[in-house]
Amino acid sequence: VKIFAPNIEQREVVNHLKGSPTEEKRNVLVESARLARGNIQDLAELKVSEFDAVIFPGGFGVAKNLCSWAVDGKNCTVNEHVSSTLQAFHSAKKPIGLCCISPVLAAKVFPGCEVTVGQDKNVDGRFPDAETASAIAELGCKHICKNVNESHVDKANKIVTTCAFMCKAPLHEIFDGIGTMVQEVLKLA
Repeated sequence: VKIFAPNIEQREVVNHLKGSPTEEKRNVLVESARLARGNIQDLAELKVSEFDAVIFPGGFGVAKNLCSWAVDGKNCTVNEHVSSTLQAFHSAKKPIGLCCISPVLAAKVFPGCEVTVGQDKNVDGRFPDAETASAIAELGCKHICKNVNESHVDKANKIVTTCAFMCKAPLHEIFDGIGTMVQEVLKLA
């Protein structure tokens, strides 16, 4: 397992204690290295031939830095290294795992694919971003409704997705869903 991130500036830096943006500037690769404890490489250096699969985590980092979904929604652009990495794994018929908001990357890069970001309605207040499902459909992709502890496998495209924090759920349920995504990715590898 190796960890990669693009060597780009963050769109904005957020003080998560206060929940508001700050004026400081940070680099995505440097911040990712902090989380990965230094064991990380620039995404531009990734060689698909050296890996059996790729998994993208989700979160605001995806929506703000790997693409512009947080600002532009379905009209977003995807970072060139992220897009080329996804396309290379797809072309090599190697599985792609995406969780939380990152299934929108597949929706932008692979028209017609199937993904999940949970439910298409805010069921019991647990899916506050349910409109993401309709935006995915507007991009020409099929959104599959799934519970937080489940994943969806698009066998034709070898794309496995789960909603993770797109659902307001206990951490153990989110953990279970991410676990099923990883298991399904490994089965396809």
